[in-house]
Amino acid sequence: MFVITLIVFGYSLNGQHINADSIGIKTVSDNVYNKPLFGDSLTSSFIIVIKKEVKLHKHLQHSEHVVVLEGLGKMTLGDKDFEIKIGDVVFIPKNTAHAVKSIGKQPLKVLSVQSPNFDGKDRVLIE
Repeated sequence: MFVITLIVFGYSLNGQHINADSIGIKTVSDNVYNKPLFGDSLTSSFIIVIKKEVKLHKHLQHSEHVVVLEGLGKMTLGDKDFEIKIGDVVFIPKNTAHAVKSIGKQPLKVLSVQSPNFDGKDRVLIE
């Protein structure tokens, strides 16, 4: 985990740095808090804190890596359901349905790295 933290948070093209431990839910009512970190035209990264759940959705043009930093979750990825925990890394190919529920005592905190740069326009909710 230290290597991932060093690579993602220690170095970037602009010399940016952030401590992921300092990012948490802003208010009691926040279900999901999304903190943009770094990005360029090729990629973007976020810390996402999930108190309850992220509904089933897909990204039409984006692949995503998710690294679990804190908590425990139940993830749906395509037609599979499985638990995720600290240290797990999940790859989500573009156009693949996915969702997650926080099932631990504390919110689920993940690092999400998406490529190409994510602007929110290709997020499609699935009923």
